[in-house]
Amino acid sequence: MSAPKFSESNMRGKTLAPPGSKLVLAEWEAAGSPDGERRYEAPLHRHTEDEAWYVLEGTLAVRIGDEEVEVPAGGAAIVPGGTVHTYRNPRPEPARYLLVMGAKTNALIGAIHGAADRSPGAMRRLFEEHDAELLE
Repeated sequence: MSAPKFSESNMRGKTLAPPGSKLVLAEWEAAGSPDGERRYEAPLHRHTEDEAWYVLEGTLAVRIGDEEVEVPAGGAAIVPGGTVHTYRNPRPEPARYLLVMGAKTNALIGAIHGAADRSPGAMRRLFEEHDAELLE
């Protein structure tokens, strides 16, 4: 079986998760914050899997526990499993990044995007079903 092939041109906006893999790679974009408002890409949460961001363009601010670190293009941040975290784009221009996550985290993200009920209670239950905890 040959390994999946990808390049920047066909990875942009997509997720690479070969069947049976416990590791998922996604390339995403975070819109800018032109008004300076803190717009988080995910609610404050924790899960059992490690997660990492590699910034391709722009800047991300990653909250790891009680600390927030700014990650410029060419930089990375890693959050160990079990650590409270979230992230945002602190700049007005978009940020493009690679997100490396476990299969459970990817399944949670898919479930969130597909959920018809996004009430706080429904979201908490959804996180719990995916071995994660919603903290906000």
